[in-house]
Amino acid sequence: MTGSRAAEHGAVVVGAGPAGLAAAEVLAGAGLPVTVIERMPSPARKLLIAGRGGLNLTHSEPLDRFLARYHPAEPGLLAAIDRFPPDALRHWCEDLGQPTFVGSSGRVFPRAFKASPLLRAWLARLDGLGVRLRTRTRWTGWDEAGALRIEGPDGAEVLRPAATVLALGGASWPRLGSDGAWVPVLERAGATVAPLRPANMGFRVPWSTVFAGRFAGAPLKRIALSLGVHRARGEAVVTRDGIEGGVVYALSRPLREAVLAEGSVTARLDLRPDLDEAVLARRLGAAKPGQSRATTLRKAAGLDPVAAGLLREAAGPDGLPTDPARLAGLVKAAPLRLTGLQPIERAISTAGGVAAESLDGRLMLRTHPGTFLAGEMIDWEAPTGGYLLQASFATGRAAAAGALDWLRAQSIHR
Repeated sequence: MTGSRAAEHGAVVVGAGPAGLAAAEVLAGAGLPVTVIERMPSPARKLLIAGRGGLNLTHSEPLDRFLARYHPAEPGLLAAIDRFPPDALRHWCEDLGQPTFVGSSGRVFPRAFKASPLLRAWLARLDGLGVRLRTRTRWTGWDEAGALRIEGPDGAEVLRPAATVLALGGASWPRLGSDGAWVPVLERAGATVAPLRPANMGFRVPWSTVFAGRFAGAPLKRIALSLGVHRARGEAVVTRDGIEGGVVYALSRPLREAVLAEGSVTARLDLRPDLDEAVLARRLGAAKPGQSRATTLRKAAGLDPVAAGLLREAAGPDGLPTDPARLAGLVKAAPLRLTGLQPIERAISTAGGVAAESLDGRLMLRTHPGTFLAGEMIDWEAPTGGYLLQASFATGRAAAAGALDWLRAQSIHR
C-alpha cells in the first residue's frame, strides 16, 4: 500500500498512540487497507514513557463505579467503554501474549509490567494485518475538496481515504507528540472545542524558601487531601514550587476549577487519616515534659520530617499551637493554599477537546462526514488509575466501528 492512490479506498488513522493504533487494528481487521500517520519518529511514545514505572492499563473496580470516574460523562464516551470494558482490554492483552494482574490498589498491569513488550506484540499484529505506519509525517488539515493534507520527509502530499480517524491526543507532554496543534484546524472546520487545560497535574504552593530548599522532592506518604465534599487518600510529592502526586491528581479537576475561578484555593491536608482526632490529641497531650516539638510530632503523631515541616508551614508565623487539641486539629486539617496550576506541558493528561455536540453517535465529526475522532481529542477527563488508557483504547475502537458502519451505509446508498 503506497502513496495517496492506495489510500483512496482505504482508511487513514492520524496519530499512533493507543487510540489510533486501536482504531487501526479494528479497521484492518475488517479488511480495509490502513495507513497510520504519525508526526514523531516512532509510535506510542507517551505510552512507553508512562509505562516505565509500570503500565497501568485499566482498573478492576465494578463498571458502574468505573464509568463514574469520567467527566463530562457524555453518552458517547460511556457507550464506547461499555462496549470495550476493562475485562475486554485484559482479554485483548492476553491474546497478544501479555497476561495481566490486579495490583493491591485494584489497578491492572501487564505481567511484564512495562509497556514495551505489549507494544512490540501489538505492532507485530498490526504489521501482520497489513497496517502501514508512516512516521515523521504531520497532518495539517483538509484541502478545498476535503482531502487530507500531510507533510512528511518527501514534502507535501494529499490523501483521499474512504474514512479517516483522528487520534491526535491532547496537549500534555508535547515533546512526545501531542501538542494540540489540531485545535485551530478543527475550529476552522466548524467544530466546537473546549479549551485544552491540564489534568492530573501539580499545583503551585508558595512554600517558604527554607521548606522548599529542604524538602523539594520529598514524598508525603499515607495522607488525605480534601476540598469541600471532595476527598482522596494517597501520596504526594513536594516540589520546589508546589505539590503533585496521586492524591493531588485525584482531586485535580475540582482543584483546577476552583483555582481558575478564584485565583487561589485553600485545600486541607490530613497528615494522619488513619488516626482519630481525639486519639491524636490524647497522644500529643501525653508527651513528656520538656520534650522537643519535633520529637513529640514524630513519636506521638507519627509525622516524619517532611510532614512536620509542612505542618509548620501551615501554622504560619504564629508557630505550632501548644494546646494538644488545636495541634491535633492542625494535623488533621492543615491548610494548603494552591495559587496556580502547573503548566499543561507537565500534566499527565488533558481536559477539554472537541465537544460532544460536534460528534454524532458514531464519533463522526458532523462538519466532516467520514472523519471520526478518538482519545484525548474528545472533551473528557479522568483521574489516573487506568481510566485514561481504557478510554483511549475504547474510543479508538468505537471510532473505527463508527467508520465501518458509515462506510457500509455509504455503500448501500450508492
